[in-house]
Amino acid sequence: MALLSGRLRLAELLASLSLATDVGTGQAMGHGLRTCLLATALAREMGCGPDRVRSVHQVTLLRFLGCTADAPESARGVGGDELSFNSAMSPVLFGDRGTMLRTYLRTVGAGQSPGRRVRLRAAALLHDVGDLAAHCEVAGMLAHRLGMSEEVVHALGHAYERWDGTGSPSRLAGEDVPLEIRISAVARDADLLIQQGGPVAELLAKRRGRAYDPRVVDAYGRLAPAHQEAEWDEVMEAEPEPVAYVDELDRALGVMADFVDLKSHWTRGHSPRVADLVESAARAAGVTEAEGKDLKRAALVHDIGRVGVESGVWDKRGPLSTVEWEKVRLHPYLTHRILSRCQVLAPIGDLASSHHERLDGSGYHRQLSAEHLAIGARLLAASDALIALTSQRPHREALTLEDAGHVLEEEASAGRLDHHAVACVITAARGGDQPPRSSNPGGLTDREVEVLRLLATGHTNRRVGETLFISPKTVGRHVENIYAKIGVSTRAGAAVYAMENRFLG
Repeated sequence: MALLSGRLRLAELLASLSLATDVGTGQAMGHGLRTCLLATALAREMGCGPDRVRSVHQVTLLRFLGCTADAPESARGVGGDELSFNSAMSPVLFGDRGTMLRTYLRTVGAGQSPGRRVRLRAAALLHDVGDLAAHCEVAGMLAHRLGMSEEVVHALGHAYERWDGTGSPSRLAGEDVPLEIRISAVARDADLLIQQGGPVAELLAKRRGRAYDPRVVDAYGRLAPAHQEAEWDEVMEAEPEPVAYVDELDRALGVMADFVDLKSHWTRGHSPRVADLVESAARAAGVTEAEGKDLKRAALVHDIGRVGVESGVWDKRGPLSTVEWEKVRLHPYLTHRILSRCQVLAPIGDLASSHHERLDGSGYHRQLSAEHLAIGARLLAASDALIALTSQRPHREALTLEDAGHVLEEEASAGRLDHHAVACVITAARGGDQPPRSSNPGGLTDREVEVLRLLATGHTNRRVGETLFISPKTVGRHVENIYAKIGVSTRAGAAVYAMENRFLG
């Protein structure tokens, strides 16, 4: 039986993404929903028409869609836990520079040894932690792929602009800052301050005419909103008519896949590779075409919960501690929670969150045993394991397909993976060679594609040069040409382009 039924409302997809960006920015789930309700109320209070209210509704839910853009770099810069850093910085990001700097230095390196903290602080003063321009570029690129309007894409490309012209990425000021951003900035910060029990009216007034549009602050004062937990249905009701629906579900789920795979240099391109493999394995296993399609969709979003675990854990080169392992075991649970609120996506969320379950009950997060794991879950578990084993990770080199197949067969013999599922996955992987491209997207040369692949997986210009036996200066020229051809300005944007066009496997 197929899992998906009914049409998916666009607002529900965006609300699910907001739950992911909540945990991806170190916030509790529901923060984005509350912000959306407040922002749409502010837009209506300011006399905005339905079209502008709709764009405010959408921008507010998507405003942090670029939060994974620089997660690996941010984690390294602050000592491993970029989520705690982002959470601490969020309430002061639009505050005065003194408060921002004090919070910045107090948070960088928290939990590290005194010597390491001093080194991290010194480096942070020389090089800002957090590339807000990359956040904006990635958010705009992903929103464009979701089919969002030009107004929404433009606003997301300026998500950190301030009224006084000191924001990012373009230092726009006053009315030049998209209204959607001016409204969502006040709504977001108001919710953060409410959650902290701070003096909301006092702080908004202090930032009025500086970070915030005075008209939006005044509208908040007239509205005097009462704090309440945002219900999913309320956010859906806040969307102006006519209700919009997702026309290309697979494309939308592909955006979610790239959003999460961007979290680590080591996982870029992982989710689509798992999706392709499990679809082929499903055919080998004799499941119906409809079930195979739903299985592929579940694979695209199986790792969405990864965004809620700091990149320092995913990118650690040595053994994980007990606490770190508990965080890793949390990510399928987060996948389930992110997708479960949406009626249409909830069924594939149940399947997606089972990818680390094992037949003997030793898996996670629910420790399901064989009688609770249907063929789809068994195929997904084996597919995810094979793609991970044949990919390089910070703690090991990639295995060959033959060696990875032996590992899976041993897991099946030990009663953890299903023998038939493993056999179907290995068969599908052996026959999964893709035909060569007749030409490269974007007019890229073969050498530029080689450079792009290395950039997208976190290599510096120097490392790219060493790998390809060319000088760093030559690499720099290639990078300039690549950026010009594909229309990006950051490495994160280049990585998104590489994943979208399947350059990474």
